[in-house]
Amino acid sequence: MEYSAGVPTSTEAMDLAHDFETPFDSIEGAQEYLALLAQALTEAKQSTEADLASDIHAKAPRRLEAMRLALYKLEKLEQHMKVSRRLLNDLRTLRRLLFEERAEPTTLRTGSDSKR
Repeated sequence: MEYSAGVPTSTEAMDLAHDFETPFDSIEGAQEYLALLAQALTEAKQSTEADLASDIHAKAPRRLEAMRLALYKLEKLEQHMKVSRRLLNDLRTLRRLLFEERAEPTTLRTGSDSKR
């Protein structure tokens, strides 16, 4: 790596920046990230439901209201996560179709080759 005055050039700096992968470098990476996030969301929802069930007879109505609101927000987020995962799956399928990443069945290849 060449340095000018001890600092990498702009193209070298860009190469270094791209060496670090993020969860969103690919559709598959984003899918994995959303799967982990969905798992954490499920655990948080279960914990909140358990807390709500144990505090149902408590004399703190504001706390119960806050837990119900938190549970509602977790359920909404869970719905959004499901939709996002489906959208990513659709995008992956479209990418495969557009870039012909899926292998064609053998019968179609030989049939199209014989017409040429």
